[in-house]
Amino acid sequence: MGDLAKIFKAYDVRGVVPDEFDEEIAEAVGAAFAEVVGADRIVIAHDMRESSGPLAAAFARGATSRGADVINAGLGSTDLLYYASGTLNLPGVMFTASHNPAQYNGMKMCRAGAVPIGSETGLTEIRDRALGLLGAPAHDPTGGVTTQDLLRGYADHLKSLVDLAGSRPLKVVVDAGNGMGGHTVPEVFAGLPIDLVPLYFELDGSFPNHEANPIEPANLVDLQQAVLEHRADIGIAFDGDADRCWVIDEKGASVSPSTITALVAARELAKHPGATIIHNLITSRGVPEIIKENGGVPVRTRVGHSFIKAEMARTGAVFGGEHSAHYYFRDFWYADSGMLAALHVLAALGEQDRPLSEVLAAYARYTASGEINSTVADQAAATAKVREVFGSREGVTFDELDGLTVTGPTWWFNLRPSNTEPLLRLNAEGDDEVTMAGVRDDVLKEVRGI
Repeated sequence: MGDLAKIFKAYDVRGVVPDEFDEEIAEAVGAAFAEVVGADRIVIAHDMRESSGPLAAAFARGATSRGADVINAGLGSTDLLYYASGTLNLPGVMFTASHNPAQYNGMKMCRAGAVPIGSETGLTEIRDRALGLLGAPAHDPTGGVTTQDLLRGYADHLKSLVDLAGSRPLKVVVDAGNGMGGHTVPEVFAGLPIDLVPLYFELDGSFPNHEANPIEPANLVDLQQAVLEHRADIGIAFDGDADRCWVIDEKGASVSPSTITALVAARELAKHPGATIIHNLITSRGVPEIIKENGGVPVRTRVGHSFIKAEMARTGAVFGGEHSAHYYFRDFWYADSGMLAALHVLAALGEQDRPLSEVLAAYARYTASGEINSTVADQAAATAKVREVFGSREGVTFDELDGLTVTGPTWWFNLRPSNTEPLLRLNAEGDDEVTMAGVRDDVLKEVRGI
């Protein structure tokens, strides 16, 4: 106990409960957080995991021991916490381990206005202060804890940003994965022209049906089957803390987050002509093409929400999208909201009579490999070998914004190392399946020594 370096990551806190993360640590972090942010009020929320409520209560004890008042919003999604931080203009903490298995829990922290806190913007200082407080005598609380239900305000705010009043009726299957979408979707969809078919809306942090991680194809099978069975217009899957969404079309096909990024970008540019849109370097090259065609300015960033949020703030971008199904909105304090992205897709579908697959066809131009991980002992040597091999090809360019990106006339790929594991992550894209597969296999041959 007390190895905080293990659970404090680059952007959040995450670990196994109680072996790595328990109420004693949460209380120390609460005190440290109050000291570092220097606020007299803090807002907190938590997901449905069995340990989340007790951890949130322990954090509140620590924060109130430093004189801060705590507003406990109770059960909520991560984007509900961002809404709370933004609308109340308070620092906030969300207790969740997102899509991780049941034995995990963690904390996502932000300053007032939903400004993220990462290792370089306060998280390391919070960790170090918390470590010094572990085992120290407790202070008597001088702050208080109040509860405030923010779900209705959250739902009303999202619906004020995307107008579905003119939408045709839609049959929508939503797989909440026993996560927080089961709590937020009914309130957000209330009053909309939506016939909701719920899957796994019961809040259960043991995830009895499947992991609440829609980026894994196996976790989408039930949703895909339900869309076909109910002849639904669309399927939507949320992760455990409901800050990411994944889309399934009416044919049961999985839709790339790059396609959703391009669609939402076009919609935002219709409202904000000439605006800047952020995309990370793993999104399809169709994304910057479509941004330019709609009069926008595409800006390419490294992978990771801290880079996207920082670049959005720097450029005043109206929207940002990632290959991992995180979507960021200027109108939502530059924070990510899977629910807001889902409303955009529903609005785009509902304002015309065509099925979703046809609506999205214009935004899906190329064939992608998806992310492929390879275990590699010497990541730098493997990357150098790939660069050497592809350097002999005609018309090839390189850049190293994040790992190695190699671009050819009809294809590109990015090879980047994991920050925490001996892995190389490959994403490749081509004009067609044959082109993509050829490049993908050539890279993997070098990386894996096949």
